[in-house]
Amino acid sequence: MADLPELAASLTAALHDAGIAVGPDRTRSFARALTLLPPSTTRELRHCALATLVSDPEQIAAFDAVFREVFGGPADRGAQRGQPGDPARSLPNTAPGRVPGARRTTAAGCAREPDAEPREAPVPLAASPLDRLATRDFADLSAEELARLSEVMRTLVLRTPTRPSRRRRTAHSGARIDVRRTLSTSRRTGGYPLRLRHFELRVRPRDLIVLCDISGSMEPYARAMLQLIYCAARAARAEVFTFATRLTRLTPALRRTGPDDALARAGRAAPDWSGGTRIAQCLAEFNERFGRRGMAHGAVVVIISDGWDTGTSADLATHMARLSRVAHRVVWVNPRTASPRYRPLVAGMAAALPYCDAVVSAHNLAALNDFTAALSAPRRRR
Repeated sequence: MADLPELAASLTAALHDAGIAVGPDRTRSFARALTLLPPSTTRELRHCALATLVSDPEQIAAFDAVFREVFGGPADRGAQRGQPGDPARSLPNTAPGRVPGARRTTAAGCAREPDAEPREAPVPLAASPLDRLATRDFADLSAEELARLSEVMRTLVLRTPTRPSRRRRTAHSGARIDVRRTLSTSRRTGGYPLRLRHFELRVRPRDLIVLCDISGSMEPYARAMLQLIYCAARAARAEVFTFATRLTRLTPALRRTGPDDALARAGRAAPDWSGGTRIAQCLAEFNERFGRRGMAHGAVVVIISDGWDTGTSADLATHMARLSRVAHRVVWVNPRTASPRYRPLVAGMAAALPYCDAVVSAHNLAALNDFTAALSAPRRRR
């Protein structure tokens, strides 16, 4: 299997020798395009390289000649294009898909004559390490692999729905009339309001509250989800709590520090890491200490847990109903739902399910799209 950096470097080096200005930025764009849309034939590879490496239509002839030479078989480039760096001495015009005096080599390794009809050959590409990690379960990743995913998590944006604010801003039209500004400007016309002034309410994103289960059964997923919240929740006003046998507010520990230090400080701040699970008791504490103060009013609440609870299901249903009445949306993240054989038979999950607006797995990097879509949904779907 061909190495992706070696493939991009060999083609760009040959184009640079042919007099085509190909810098590191175009090489990086070509490699990224190969990662996002892996070509399966040489035709698709040519389109990908042409879109990222060529900036002038006059360079297409020289580009095609170099492309045929690199991927069509061995040839003497120096004898065909002249000195390096001279764009006027490009390869002579030939029939499309052929190089004079060169023998074409198929994917099977058999040489054929130049006059033979060209065929499309598959182009093997090596998958990047991030592509291989994207479909792996967070529970199977090591600490080094999770740290490698932090760069991708920084590119994600956790957006919450917007809500109207009490602050106003000037509008050119609308149903709301700004009486104060209208009367103020009417002084210029003798007290007659010849022109009405309008306003509209500003909008701001809803607050994001994360309650993450750090019990023994959720420890691998908890570290990945806390890393995601730290890396991607900067655009939203996020409050982070952990719970196992007690509720711990981690928002101060996750501020103004790197992801590794933040997770280490979070581990020291939560003494019940990898302990038992008391979801109902911790949820009751959150409602009493923070929910009644207005933190959860109109916010998007994310609960990350597999639903295992040592308390009674009736208590959990009571506190979930209380939380759902003040929150805008309740999104439950349960990595166990990724299995096609999963059924909500756990007492805690069965009790909480009627009060959830969305249940997602978010068990790997590829499944985070469902998680971000559940956060940004504008309405309840309970």
